[in-house]
Amino acid sequence: MSNTIEHPPHPQDAAIALFLQEDNADRLTDILVDALDEAFRILNDELVSRPLH
Repeated sequence: MSNTIEHPPHPQDAAIALFLQEDNADRLTDILVDALDEAFRILNDELVSRPLH
């Protein structure tokens, strides 16, 4: 048995795994929805600020 600890490739993967391990899927869903809302807001701001050619 090895003493090395394997870390997920991305820290957010570890956070998601922790939410799932704690059976906190509703909270995880809320976080993901908030992140999507923010991403769409940023994209919309970018689209509005660019001049049309």
